[in-house]
Parts: sequence; C-alpha cells; structure tokens
Amino acid sequence: MRTEYAGELTEDSLADDWLSQFATWFADAVESDVPEPNAMLLATASADGRPSARTVLLKGYDQRGFTFFTNYDSRKGNDLAGNPRASLVFPWYALHRQVIVLGTVEKVAREETEEYFAKRPRGAQLGAWASPQSSVLRSREELERRFAEAGRRFGDGVIEPPPHWGGYRVAPEEVEFWQGRTSRLHDRLRFTPHGVERLAP
Repeated sequence: MRTEYAGELTEDSLADDWLSQFATWFADAVESDVPEPNAMLLATASADGRPSARTVLLKGYDQRGFTFFTNYDSRKGNDLAGNPRASLVFPWYALHRQVIVLGTVEKVAREETEEYFAKRPRGAQLGAWASPQSSVLRSREELERRFAEAGRRFGDGVIEPPPHWGGYRVAPEEVEFWQGRTSRLHDRLRFTPHGVERLAP
C-alpha cells in the first residue's frame, strides 16, 4: 500500500507566523471537504511517562493556542494534571498534509467553558453529566440509565457545564507544517521560538 504524494511547501510560500499559516491550511482543509477537518490527535503522557492518544475536536484557535473541551476526570485530564504537556496532529490525508504541535497545556477560564457549553446540542450537554469518561462501565445500559437520569434532573431547564468538565488550551512551543512530496522527499517546516527550521523528511 503506497501513495505518491504531490505538493510543495517552501520558505518563500510560508506565512510569517504559525497562526497565519495554520489559518490558511485549515481553510484549505475545510474548502476541500476533508472529513472533520477540526479532528486532531491529542497525545499525552502520565506523570510517570505512560503515553496515550485519542482524537478530539478543535473548538478554537488564536495566538494563544488550540482549544478543546473534555471531562477533567478522564484519562487525558488525569494525564494533563500530572504532566501538562501535549502534542497535537492534524492529519489531513486527502491534502497530503499534517500539522504537528508541541506545547504546554492549561485550563481555559470557566467563562469560556460556559460560553462554549451553552452552544452544544442538549443531548451533548446531558452526556457531559451522564458519562464518567474513561471509567469502567458494567454495561451500555448503565450509561443510558445515567443519561436518562440527567434528563429527568434538568427537565426543560438550562444545563450548566459540570464542574469536572471544561476546556484546555495547548500553547504551542513548536508547530510543524508537513507537506507530502514525491519520492518521500517531503517538506517539513517548523516554527520555533527562535525562527523557522527545515527538517529532513
């Protein structure tokens, strides 16, 4: 199984900063109908170095970094509590592109969590209360029972975010833009605090 990649990323075509370059590539992914272009692989490690990874959804980005929301008591939340560093990968396969981020992680302000949570579908709001994310369940029925209980608890009222649920922001130290090319001679340009570096493929 092998695909020949086509594309080009040069220093001359690169934006002046990682944020502008990401905005351009993200727009390309959206306009090209890449499935869930905001899906990103989030890799964390526990305080003792045990790694784990999962796909989460990007919910915002700016000069401060990349934002996602989750259960603070989940495995990723526990990892980040003990080791607040992470890596992100945006795998835009159809465009033969990746963006790879390495940075520190902090919780967003509670007001930001509340603003985002209010925009979520009601079922997703109830799910945040119902699911003890990453905990072992006895059965699917247990999860559905918890969901039904949350529905009865809130009725038709406003649902606030649980205290154990909220946002994280990955503040990038490095952002690499990877463009596939023929013969596996890919272009890899990385923004660092000291400038832009070209990496060997």
